[in-house]
Amino acid sequence: MGKIDPEGLNLKDKVVYINRVAKVVKGGRRFSFSALVVVGDGQGIVGMGKGKAAEVPEAIRKAVEHAKKSLIKFPLKDGTIPHRIIGKFGSGTVIMNPAVKGTGLIAGGAVRSILEVGGVQNIVAKSLGGHNPYNTVRATLDGLMKLKDPDVVMRLRGRAEESERSQEEGNKETVK
Repeated sequence: MGKIDPEGLNLKDKVVYINRVAKVVKGGRRFSFSALVVVGDGQGIVGMGKGKAAEVPEAIRKAVEHAKKSLIKFPLKDGTIPHRIIGKFGSGTVIMNPAVKGTGLIAGGAVRSILEVGGVQNIVAKSLGGHNPYNTVRATLDGLMKLKDPDVVMRLRGRAEESERSQEEGNKETVK
């Protein structure tokens, strides 16, 4: 899979999680912030990034820059994913099922953020195992990377002609 250039894309970003971290030094505590951000174009391209800085806006800016460097593309079919998939990372597991039009985005927390910026409108997703937002986002990305486009799979199996014929026959039947 090639690298996706973020320049020509209209990317939306969404902050998933902000964490305040403390470093204990001789004079007391030094606070800094870490931010987890997802970006996407709403048409099947998403990325995630982490940033850390002394101020929240700077941490978010760094996270967005990092997310733009790690974009992936996944297939969308009628506003949902083409098939059921399970993504795993660390202790986090995310199960994603395609849904019919009108179902909406049924997912929680970090999974919901990624699917929103990715452009998925109808899906049922469940997060299992650990609920660490970093691992949940990575598990969701793992699942989205595993998705296969049905047309490509049909062509690889040599059934593209059969599916085109059956679609044409279906169109003829609806005309009658």
